[in-house]
Amino acid sequence: MTLESTTAERRALITGATSGIGAAFARRLAADGWHLVLVARDADRLAAMATELGARHGHDVETLPADLSTDDGCATVEQRLASDTPVQLLVNNAGISLNKPFLRSTVEDEARLLRLNVHAVMRLTLAALRPMTERRDGAVINVSSVAGFGAVMPGSTYSASKAWVTNFSESVGQSARPFGVRVMALCPGYTRTEFHERAGINMSKTPNWMWLRAEDVVGEALRDLRKGKLVSVPAWKYKVVVAGLRHAPRRLLEVVSRDTRGRIGREER
Repeated sequence: MTLESTTAERRALITGATSGIGAAFARRLAADGWHLVLVARDADRLAAMATELGARHGHDVETLPADLSTDDGCATVEQRLASDTPVQLLVNNAGISLNKPFLRSTVEDEARLLRLNVHAVMRLTLAALRPMTERRDGAVINVSSVAGFGAVMPGSTYSASKAWVTNFSESVGQSARPFGVRVMALCPGYTRTEFHERAGINMSKTPNWMWLRAEDVVGEALRDLRKGKLVSVPAWKYKVVVAGLRHAPRRLLEVVSRDTRGRIGREER
Protein backbone atom coordinates (compact mmCIF):
# COMPACT_ATOMS: atom_id res chain seq x y z
CA MET A 1 0.00 0.00 0.00
CA THR A 2 1.10 3.58 -0.62
CA LEU A 3 2.17 4.55 2.90
CA GLU A 4 4.54 1.59 3.22
CA SER A 5 5.95 1.94 -0.30
CA THR A 6 9.63 2.78 -0.77
CA THR A 7 9.19 4.22 -4.25
CA ALA A 8 10.50 7.72 -4.85
CA GLU A 9 7.30 8.57 -6.75
CA ARG A 10 4.86 8.78 -3.86
CA ARG A 11 2.77 11.90 -4.34
CA ALA A 12 0.24 13.53 -2.02
CA LEU A 13 -2.27 16.26 -2.86
CA ILE A 14 -3.25 18.44 0.11
CA THR A 15 -5.98 21.08 0.11
CA GLY A 16 -5.82 24.03 2.49
CA ALA A 17 -2.08 23.38 2.51
CA THR A 18 -0.68 26.75 3.58
CA SER A 19 -1.72 26.76 7.24
CA GLY A 20 -2.79 24.66 10.18
CA ILE A 21 -3.34 20.92 9.77
CA GLY A 22 -2.84 21.15 6.00
CA ALA A 23 0.59 22.75 6.41
CA ALA A 24 1.48 20.17 9.07
CA PHE A 25 0.59 17.38 6.63
CA ALA A 26 2.73 19.04 3.95
CA ARG A 27 5.77 19.36 6.21
CA ARG A 28 5.46 15.84 7.60
CA LEU A 29 4.97 14.16 4.23
CA ALA A 30 7.79 16.16 2.62
CA ALA A 31 10.09 15.06 5.45
CA ASP A 32 8.98 11.46 4.84
CA GLY A 33 10.02 11.67 1.17
CA TRP A 34 6.74 12.42 -0.57
CA HIS A 35 6.36 14.66 -3.60
CA LEU A 36 3.56 17.15 -3.04
CA VAL A 37 0.74 18.93 -4.83
CA LEU A 38 -0.39 21.84 -2.65
CA VAL A 39 -3.80 23.49 -3.09
CA ALA A 40 -4.99 26.77 -1.55
CA ARG A 41 -6.55 30.07 -2.58
CA ASP A 42 -3.53 32.27 -1.88
CA ALA A 43 -0.98 31.85 -4.69
CA ASP A 44 1.71 33.80 -2.83
CA ARG A 45 1.46 31.67 0.29
CA LEU A 46 1.48 28.55 -1.86
CA ALA A 47 4.67 29.67 -3.59
CA ALA A 48 6.33 30.42 -0.25
CA MET A 49 5.39 26.99 1.13
CA ALA A 50 6.65 25.27 -2.02
CA THR A 51 9.96 27.13 -1.84
CA GLU A 52 10.39 26.23 1.85
CA LEU A 53 9.67 22.54 1.37
CA GLY A 54 11.61 22.20 -1.87
CA ALA A 55 14.71 23.79 -0.37
CA ARG A 56 14.51 21.75 2.82
CA HIS A 57 13.73 18.33 1.39
CA GLY A 58 14.59 18.45 -2.31
CA HIS A 59 11.35 16.88 -3.54
CA ASP A 60 8.94 18.07 -6.22
CA VAL A 61 6.34 20.52 -4.94
CA GLU A 62 3.57 21.53 -7.34
CA THR A 63 1.14 24.33 -6.51
CA LEU A 64 -2.47 24.71 -7.60
CA PRO A 65 -4.14 28.00 -6.63
CA ALA A 66 -7.86 27.19 -6.43
CA ASP A 67 -10.93 28.30 -4.50
CA LEU A 68 -12.68 25.02 -3.73
CA SER A 69 -15.93 26.77 -2.86
CA THR A 70 -16.34 27.31 -6.62
CA ASP A 71 -17.00 24.87 -9.46
CA ASP A 72 -13.95 26.12 -11.36
CA GLY A 73 -11.70 25.58 -8.36
CA CYS A 74 -12.93 22.02 -7.85
CA ALA A 75 -12.56 21.30 -11.57
CA THR A 76 -8.92 22.43 -11.50
CA VAL A 77 -8.08 19.93 -8.77
CA GLU A 78 -10.20 17.17 -10.30
CA GLN A 79 -8.20 17.49 -13.52
CA ARG A 80 -4.95 17.12 -11.58
CA LEU A 81 -6.23 14.03 -9.78
CA ALA A 82 -7.15 12.47 -13.14
CA SER A 83 -3.81 13.27 -14.80
CA ASP A 84 -1.18 10.76 -15.90
CA THR A 85 1.01 11.59 -12.88
CA PRO A 86 -0.87 9.70 -10.16
CA VAL A 87 -1.62 10.91 -6.65
CA GLN A 88 -1.31 8.18 -4.03
CA LEU A 89 -2.70 10.21 -1.11
CA LEU A 90 -5.39 12.90 -1.08
CA VAL A 91 -5.81 15.02 2.06
CA ASN A 92 -9.06 17.00 1.95
CA ASN A 93 -8.25 19.58 4.60
CA ALA A 94 -9.75 22.84 3.31
CA GLY A 95 -12.76 23.98 5.31
CA ILE A 96 -14.37 26.93 7.07
CA SER A 97 -16.56 27.79 10.03
CA LEU A 98 -18.83 30.80 10.45
CA ASN A 99 -18.74 33.12 13.44
CA LYS A 100 -22.46 33.72 13.33
CA PRO A 101 -25.63 31.84 14.30
CA PHE A 102 -27.78 30.30 11.59
CA LEU A 103 -30.66 32.62 12.47
CA ARG A 104 -28.43 35.61 11.66
CA SER A 105 -26.64 34.06 8.70
CA THR A 106 -27.15 34.47 4.96
CA VAL A 107 -27.82 31.97 2.22
CA GLU A 108 -24.58 33.00 0.55
CA ASP A 109 -22.43 32.31 3.62
CA GLU A 110 -24.12 29.02 4.43
CA ALA A 111 -23.87 27.87 0.81
CA ARG A 112 -20.14 28.68 0.77
CA LEU A 113 -19.63 26.64 3.94
CA LEU A 114 -21.46 23.67 2.44
CA ARG A 115 -19.66 23.96 -0.89
CA LEU A 116 -16.25 23.92 0.80
CA ASN A 117 -16.87 21.55 3.72
CA VAL A 118 -19.15 19.10 1.92
CA HIS A 119 -19.41 19.55 -1.84
CA ALA A 120 -15.67 19.91 -2.51
CA VAL A 121 -14.88 16.91 -0.27
CA MET A 122 -17.36 14.78 -2.23
CA ARG A 123 -16.07 15.90 -5.64
CA LEU A 124 -12.38 15.49 -4.90
CA THR A 125 -12.83 12.16 -3.11
CA LEU A 126 -14.71 10.80 -6.11
CA ALA A 127 -12.11 12.16 -8.54
CA ALA A 128 -9.30 10.55 -6.53
CA LEU A 129 -10.96 7.19 -5.94
CA ARG A 130 -11.58 6.42 -9.60
CA PRO A 131 -7.87 6.09 -10.56
CA MET A 132 -6.94 4.73 -7.11
CA THR A 133 -9.39 1.83 -7.33
CA GLU A 134 -8.23 1.09 -10.88
CA ARG A 135 -4.61 0.91 -9.65
CA ARG A 136 -5.72 -0.81 -6.45
CA ASP A 137 -3.53 1.58 -4.51
CA GLY A 138 -4.11 4.86 -2.71
CA ALA A 139 -5.66 6.59 0.27
CA VAL A 140 -7.88 9.56 1.12
CA ILE A 141 -7.92 11.43 4.42
CA ASN A 142 -10.92 13.73 4.89
CA VAL A 143 -10.37 16.18 7.74
CA SER A 144 -13.53 16.26 9.81
CA SER A 145 -13.95 17.20 13.48
CA VAL A 146 -14.96 15.90 16.88
CA ALA A 147 -17.75 18.47 16.53
CA GLY A 148 -19.37 16.20 13.95
CA PHE A 149 -20.37 13.69 16.62
CA GLY A 150 -22.92 16.02 18.24
CA ALA A 151 -24.62 19.41 18.15
CA VAL A 152 -21.98 20.95 20.39
CA MET A 153 -22.27 24.41 18.84
CA PRO A 154 -25.94 25.38 19.22
CA GLY A 155 -27.00 27.46 16.23
CA SER A 156 -23.90 26.63 14.15
CA THR A 157 -24.02 24.55 10.96
CA TYR A 158 -20.30 23.68 11.09
CA SER A 159 -20.85 20.53 13.15
CA ALA A 160 -23.55 19.35 10.73
CA SER A 161 -21.14 19.67 7.80
CA LYS A 162 -18.51 17.67 9.69
CA ALA A 163 -21.05 14.98 10.62
CA TRP A 164 -21.54 14.51 6.90
CA VAL A 165 -17.79 14.26 6.26
CA THR A 166 -17.34 11.59 8.93
CA ASN A 167 -20.32 9.50 7.85
CA PHE A 168 -19.41 9.87 4.17
CA SER A 169 -15.80 8.84 4.72
CA GLU A 170 -16.71 5.85 6.85
CA SER A 171 -19.23 4.64 4.28
CA VAL A 172 -17.03 5.18 1.23
CA GLY A 173 -14.07 3.68 3.07
CA GLN A 174 -15.97 0.39 3.40
CA SER A 175 -16.69 0.29 -0.32
CA ALA A 176 -13.11 1.21 -1.33
CA ARG A 177 -11.40 -1.27 0.99
CA PRO A 178 -11.82 -4.34 -1.27
CA PHE A 179 -9.85 -2.45 -3.95
CA GLY A 180 -6.87 -1.92 -1.65
CA VAL A 181 -7.75 1.75 -1.16
CA ARG A 182 -8.24 3.40 2.22
CA VAL A 183 -10.57 6.29 3.10
CA MET A 184 -10.47 7.74 6.59
CA ALA A 185 -12.15 10.61 8.43
CA LEU A 186 -9.74 12.52 10.67
CA CYS A 187 -11.66 14.02 13.61
CA PRO A 188 -9.47 16.24 15.78
CA GLY A 189 -10.62 18.41 18.63
CA TYR A 190 -9.47 21.98 19.15
CA THR A 191 -6.16 22.34 17.31
CA ARG A 192 -3.82 25.33 17.39
CA THR A 193 -4.06 26.72 13.85
CA GLU A 194 -5.24 29.89 12.10
CA PHE A 195 -8.70 28.34 11.66
CA HIS A 196 -10.55 30.14 14.45
CA GLU A 197 -8.70 33.42 13.97
CA ARG A 198 -9.58 33.52 10.27
CA ALA A 199 -13.24 32.97 11.12
CA GLY A 200 -13.11 35.72 13.74
CA ILE A 201 -13.94 33.26 16.53
CA ASN A 202 -12.74 34.20 20.02
CA MET A 203 -11.32 31.05 21.63
CA SER A 204 -9.57 32.79 24.55
CA LYS A 205 -11.76 31.04 27.13
CA THR A 206 -10.90 27.54 25.88
CA PRO A 207 -8.66 25.82 28.48
CA ASN A 208 -5.08 25.08 27.42
CA TRP A 209 -5.45 21.37 28.10
CA MET A 210 -8.06 21.08 25.35
CA TRP A 211 -5.72 22.23 22.59
CA LEU A 212 -3.82 19.85 20.29
CA ARG A 213 -0.70 20.46 18.20
CA ALA A 214 -1.25 20.14 14.45
CA GLU A 215 1.91 18.04 14.16
CA ASP A 216 0.58 15.54 16.72
CA VAL A 217 -2.77 15.35 14.93
CA VAL A 218 -1.02 14.52 11.66
CA GLY A 219 1.24 11.92 13.25
CA GLU A 220 -1.69 10.06 14.80
CA ALA A 221 -3.70 10.34 11.59
CA LEU A 222 -0.98 8.65 9.55
CA ARG A 223 -0.62 5.90 12.14
CA ASP A 224 -4.36 5.26 12.11
CA LEU A 225 -4.42 5.23 8.32
CA ARG A 226 -1.71 2.56 8.27
CA LYS A 227 -3.82 0.54 10.71
CA GLY A 228 -6.75 0.72 8.30
CA LYS A 229 -9.04 2.72 10.57
CA LEU A 230 -12.07 4.37 9.00
CA VAL A 231 -12.26 7.10 11.66
CA SER A 232 -9.32 8.64 13.52
CA VAL A 233 -9.81 10.64 16.72
CA PRO A 234 -6.41 11.93 17.89
CA ALA A 235 -5.62 12.12 21.62
CA TRP A 236 -7.18 10.04 24.40
CA LYS A 237 -9.02 13.05 25.85
CA TYR A 238 -10.99 13.51 22.64
CA LYS A 239 -11.67 9.78 22.38
CA VAL A 240 -13.40 10.19 25.75
CA VAL A 241 -15.27 13.25 24.45
CA VAL A 242 -16.47 11.32 21.39
CA ALA A 243 -17.67 8.43 23.55
CA GLY A 244 -19.68 10.94 25.58
CA LEU A 245 -21.12 12.60 22.49
CA ARG A 246 -22.18 9.24 21.07
CA HIS A 247 -23.80 7.85 24.21
CA ALA A 248 -24.79 10.72 26.53
CA PRO A 249 -28.45 11.79 26.63
CA ARG A 250 -29.13 14.58 24.16
CA ARG A 251 -30.64 16.79 26.85
CA LEU A 252 -27.41 16.58 28.85
CA LEU A 253 -25.39 17.59 25.77
CA GLU A 254 -27.62 20.65 25.35
CA VAL A 255 -26.84 21.72 28.89
CA VAL A 256 -23.06 21.22 28.76
CA SER A 257 -22.41 22.52 25.23
CA ARG A 258 -19.99 25.42 25.65
CA ASP A 259 -18.93 26.36 22.13
CA THR A 260 -20.95 29.54 21.69
CA ARG A 261 -20.09 30.52 18.12
CA GLY A 262 -23.64 29.83 16.92
CA ARG A 263 -25.61 31.14 19.88
CA ILE A 264 -27.76 34.25 19.91
CA GLY A 265 -27.38 36.49 22.94
CA ARG A 266 -30.36 37.82 24.82
CA GLU A 267 -29.74 41.27 23.45
CA GLU A 268 -30.20 39.92 19.91
CA ARG A 269 -33.53 38.25 20.50
